[in-house]
Amino acid sequence: MTSSADLTTAAVGPAESTALDGDLPCPIPLDRYPRVLMAHGGGGRLTQQLIQEMLVPRFSNPHLAELHDGAVLAVEGNRLAMSTDSFVVSPLFFPGGDIGELAVNGTVNDLAMCGARPRYLSLGFILEEGLPMETLWQVVRSVERAAQRARVSVVTGDTKVIERSRQDGLYLNTTGIGFVPDGVEIAPRRAQPGDTVLISGAIAVHGTAVMSVREGLEFETTLASDTAPLADLVGALLSAVGSRVHVLRDPTRGGVAAALNEIAGSVGLGIELDEAAVPVWPDVLGACEILGLDPLYVANEGKFLALVAADAADAAVSLMREDPLGREAAVIGHVVDEHPGRVVLHSRVGGRRMLDLLSGEQLPRIC
Repeated sequence: MTSSADLTTAAVGPAESTALDGDLPCPIPLDRYPRVLMAHGGGGRLTQQLIQEMLVPRFSNPHLAELHDGAVLAVEGNRLAMSTDSFVVSPLFFPGGDIGELAVNGTVNDLAMCGARPRYLSLGFILEEGLPMETLWQVVRSVERAAQRARVSVVTGDTKVIERSRQDGLYLNTTGIGFVPDGVEIAPRRAQPGDTVLISGAIAVHGTAVMSVREGLEFETTLASDTAPLADLVGALLSAVGSRVHVLRDPTRGGVAAALNEIAGSVGLGIELDEAAVPVWPDVLGACEILGLDPLYVANEGKFLALVAADAADAAVSLMREDPLGREAAVIGHVVDEHPGRVVLHSRVGGRRMLDLLSGEQLPRIC
């Protein structure tokens, strides 16, 4: 979520206050964060603070309270899922994809995480002055191809041009709408002690591919983003396992660690994660070691987490592995009553530690 609220006021001391609306002081501690930081959009602790302390209380309603990847709305006897997202990826084109494909897939995947069948998209272009028309055309064609693959229609949109600034050139905003079939109920509140945590495949591929391009890393094989629409795989899982699928989440910003912390925090349960069971490609692990990154915190775009009833876990993994997008699906953890709101990692070497939200952003190693 983003906000246009003014966070650029001067720092204030304990005895001072800064009002955003009447006599209500800003809930974000301005003495520590007088301005928006990049980390506020990184999916870690500052993102959660911004959402939980500033945004959610001001727009409080039962749909928003779910804190899901989208909202499920009852409309004239139908259940619609709605999700919105903004895409600011740099570079615009990267191995395995581009900002146009990413925008479509990211939005339809958010709908799929609500158990919905995606149908419609809006598409908003924010273009920097000086962007080559050929670049814009390439992105438009990419959106077209991705929408066709995902079987969704772009039904409305908007275009704005801004003055040249960072020369990133182009940003996209999308909103998606889908239909939730009868009997499907996917939400974080459905997590239960004993649930099994599944991942649909190897993690950290997308984020590492993009970061590798930025840092000029080269590998024996091309490390490409795994961005893909996941609705068909999710639909097959729901058809086979049904109500025993309790929670779905695509671990984008902040990676697997942030997604599991969000789920654990929202329901007041603990999650135990087995590091050795989490699939990570050797090239991805090598790139993360070079860059000083932890794969569990790196963004994904073609994978999803599923919390399912324990007696459905084997069937769910077997079904997912039949699909090319789920062939590396694995059981990686389980939900517990202990340490409510926390994720505990069982490391490869036999230790245990809290897998917490990052306070800032992961940065490549510089020393």
